[in-house]
Amino acid sequence: MSRFDQAKMLMKIKKVQKELQKQVITVEKGEGAVKVEITAEQKLKRIHIDPEFIDLDDIQVLERWLEEAVKDALTTSQKIAAEKMQPFMGALGDLGL
Repeated sequence: MSRFDQAKMLMKIKKVQKELQKQVITVEKGEGAVKVEITAEQKLKRIHIDPEFIDLDDIQVLERWLEEAVKDALTTSQKIAAEKMQPFMGALGDLGL
């Protein structure tokens, strides 16, 4: 792979990485009681808990919803990132990355 091709490939990869930074995944659990927003780059943006749905005597339900929402958001972000980066995986080895 020529230096020019390598530079083009790196520019494309950086573009995809910027897209991943901007793409936000939102997961809701407990019929909207818990909302988690995460980027496709796996950076946590926001957690929202609707107080109307929360029973302080049964906090384990809130904990479960929160855990499920975070896990689902991470799984989705990993899938999106893998799909977007897949075309570059073979070329990354050629670049020594």
